[in-house]
Amino acid sequence: MIAGNYSMVTEFILAGLTSTPELQLPLFFLFLGIYAVTMVGNLGMITLILLSSHLHTPMYFFLSSLSFIDLCHSTVITPKMLVNFVTVKNIISYPECMTQLYFFLVFVISECHMLAAMAYDRYVAICNPLLYNAMMSYQVCTWMIFGVYSMGFIGATAHTVCMLRVHFCKVDVINHYFCDLFPLLELSCSPTFINEVVVLCFSAFNILFPTLSILSSYIFIIASILRIKSTEGRSKAFSTCSSHISAVAVFFGSAAFMYLQPSSVSSMDQGKVSSVFYTIVVPMLNPLIYSLRNKDVKVALTKFYEKSFS
Repeated sequence: MIAGNYSMVTEFILAGLTSTPELQLPLFFLFLGIYAVTMVGNLGMITLILLSSHLHTPMYFFLSSLSFIDLCHSTVITPKMLVNFVTVKNIISYPECMTQLYFFLVFVISECHMLAAMAYDRYVAICNPLLYNAMMSYQVCTWMIFGVYSMGFIGATAHTVCMLRVHFCKVDVINHYFCDLFPLLELSCSPTFINEVVVLCFSAFNILFPTLSILSSYIFIIASILRIKSTEGRSKAFSTCSSHISAVAVFFGSAAFMYLQPSSVSSMDQGKVSSVFYTIVVPMLNPLIYSLRNKDVKVALTKFYEKSFS
């Protein structure tokens, strides 16, 4: 990390979500509550799917994987954020920062591709129901899950390796509440052209490809639903997709607001608020969306409670 007149940075200071002292404690309890709901919701969803035999289908196999990603995604960000609310100086060491960046990227990229895989599952279920068992066999689902996590690890490794070659010799205050790509690149005093190219290439693949996959899947799904003559049939077909549509809208909407706006100090401050949604709020909302809007999950939850209390 040392070259020429560059000095090695051993730690960073996280600016945090707000610098107002009066808000620190209320925000601590707010995000502690959100994290508790996230842990209970996602662990509960994974446990429910494992214990309910009628939920052992490709759709819920993907949903349990999404819950695992959300659980890990939130755990990478929230505990350090909570510590920062109750400490005077929000310090994170260089190795901790790079580790947080790496695992944050692993899970955020994996979530993009997991939502695309779930959209493909809904496409097969509605547009090719007779071939569903063959097209979404256990082997196919396993390879899809493997591909999702592979994309996450490959993308995170590429970004982190490029970040490790960046020299930091400016101010060491990261204008964020965790170690993210753009706030770190703002502190660089070495050329970041390679990093920007890598960000552009991988963003084009990890955001554009899942987005196009989801959009194309739902174009075919909507066309197929419109061909159903009965109103009840249309409603039933659409209800199987409504939870996924809600999850996609919240995740990609908040992420796009963060990464697709012009970079400036003010927009970065606004971006911190939007990033709260896809790093902290979305992992909490996903199990709630799928439990409140999914009949099979409600039935499984009712049976679980009846069995537990009987």
